[in-house]
Amino acid sequence: MVYGDLQFVDIIIFAGIAAFLVFRLKNVLGKRTGFTKKTQEKPEILTNEESKIEKKPIPELQEDISKLKIAYEAINDFNHSSFLEGARNAFETIINAFNRGDKKTLKPLLTQDVFKSFEEAIDSNNIDSDYQFYSLNIKNIENVSVEKGQIKICIKFISEQFKNNDENTIIKKQDVWTFEKTIKSKNPNWLLSST
Repeated sequence: MVYGDLQFVDIIIFAGIAAFLVFRLKNVLGKRTGFTKKTQEKPEILTNEESKIEKKPIPELQEDISKLKIAYEAINDFNHSSFLEGARNAFETIINAFNRGDKKTLKPLLTQDVFKSFEEAIDSNNIDSDYQFYSLNIKNIENVSVEKGQIKICIKFISEQFKNNDENTIIKKQDVWTFEKTIKSKNPNWLLSST
């Protein structure tokens, strides 16, 4: 009977340890009180486009560029700061390349129609390589349109240029240029489609 008594003592010890562990777990985890309503969340139904891309919020835009909200709605990864900086760089690059008669630089930056008109002007020697930029600013966004999978952004540039390194010859010019891009294109580049 001694052997049976030891088993009984072991059972009591294990039961005590189990009770202690349950008590400690209850204190650590807490217990559920009050009425908790079970809610069943409705799954959000997304279109194919939305399920692939999560739309970013449209930032606050100054009044002179507020029309760019349309670009944010059309292109998920649109960034107005990058676009405007790229447009300024493109304007300067295109004008300088045109004045030098550099068709190779111009071709990937222009649509076919605009390139043809620039090419004709270069071939007829209707260029002035003596002009340099003094300043270049974007005055405002004139228009933004989306049509047939294309987005077009029309920008008014104000530039000051001078001739033959003589700042006394500074002239102020206003140009309205339109840049376009296929919305679904993976290519980040915009092309000049109208001047």
